[in-house]
Amino acid sequence: MSCDEIEALRLGMMNALGIGDEQTREHAEKELEGSLEGPIEALAHAQTLPEIERHLDAALIDLEAEVASMDPDDPAYDYTRGRLVAVRDAERAVHRLTSQSESVLTGLGEAHHHLHEAFPVDE
Repeated sequence: MSCDEIEALRLGMMNALGIGDEQTREHAEKELEGSLEGPIEALAHAQTLPEIERHLDAALIDLEAEVASMDPDDPAYDYTRGRLVAVRDAERAVHRLTSQSESVLTGLGEAHHHLHEAFPVDE
């Protein structure tokens, strides 16, 4: 059983954050062998948080469709539903990270503005 969405998200986050942990990257790429297409591939190659959010959303739509089409008696059904819960949780974490990053940017802009108010620059 595979956790394609989580492994692809790990790769995308490593790209976006500039983390070069080759052992983790190799492990994730090995897990994704044969699955790198569509939203999973796009997520694994994402370079920014907005790209990650967009491709993770698309991967979630595919996973939701997969769960909806499964027979509840299928031995993989519970695992697939578990994946869905984990990916939804990861989606919320990425949204929090994006929101916090935007807040940091806003704070930096305000600090810059206040600095110029306190110490005007002659132009």
